[in-house]
Amino acid sequence: MTAAGGSDVPGLFSSATARGILWMLATGFCFLAVTVSVRYIGPRIPAAEAAFIRYLAGTLMLLPIFLRLYRGSLKIHSHGLFIARGLAHGVGVILWFFAMARIPIAEVTALGYLSPVIVTIGAAIFLGETLHFRRLAAVVIGFLGVMIILRPGFDTISIGQLAQLATAPLFAASFLLAKKLTAREDVTVIVAVLSLICTLTLLPPALLNWVQPTLHEVAMLTLTAVFATLGHYTMTRAFSLAPLAVLQPIGFLQLVWATLCGIVLFGEPIDVYVVLGGTVLILSTTYIAHRESVISRRAELQRQNAPAGKVD
Repeated sequence: MTAAGGSDVPGLFSSATARGILWMLATGFCFLAVTVSVRYIGPRIPAAEAAFIRYLAGTLMLLPIFLRLYRGSLKIHSHGLFIARGLAHGVGVILWFFAMARIPIAEVTALGYLSPVIVTIGAAIFLGETLHFRRLAAVVIGFLGVMIILRPGFDTISIGQLAQLATAPLFAASFLLAKKLTAREDVTVIVAVLSLICTLTLLPPALLNWVQPTLHEVAMLTLTAVFATLGHYTMTRAFSLAPLAVLQPIGFLQLVWATLCGIVLFGEPIDVYVVLGGTVLILSTTYIAHRESVISRRAELQRQNAPAGKVD
């Protein structure tokens, strides 16, 4: 099946895949800007409120898309998938904002690499993909990377770390649903509807503990919305052009940039365990991505070589 705006060719060097890689590189820089801006705001604004203001600003920026949906020039086909993704992503965002204000940005980024590992498990459970021994070993190694970062029994696990760990399955679900949506939905619709559903999801918890934000804080959260909305657009474009196995390793550069930003902008020390654990997670996810790419190419070759009319 061809994704909206995508390509039938899964090869690494196809032009569509190359464009997908470029879009994913842009995604990394956009989300790095989001991380830095949220870290700069700090914990004064409750996490749910900060996330709500960010998504409200993003939704307002996307009003032209909603106008096109109202007029019928754009359509929504997968209502249930949109709602499920928005709810999962909305709760994940609250936890991420909470963690971002309390632990170093390099640690947030490193623990974020757990999501692709959860994606592999989710694909096996919900999409029926076979979890062979080597992929299972990579998943176990990924969890070992998390243990290196957290060092349970040797260091106290903070509430910020727990919050960031809890985001992994939620963002993994959002990741899988986004990839599924690109098969039928327009990229701009995927981004706009996510923003709207997240705004509605975040409104009740935001109102429960509302703190009056300053104009400076609103401006920073609006800037966060700009970069985050751009990031979701570029990420969805990447999903529509290239396989997940090719795209996942591209985001690993964020650990380098996040570590440097933490040092230069916020005076955060380098934590050797975070770097080591993040590296183990990167190696794990890279191997998972490699195996996915191999399986994808084999499946494509089998389809091309299968006798006409044969059904597997």
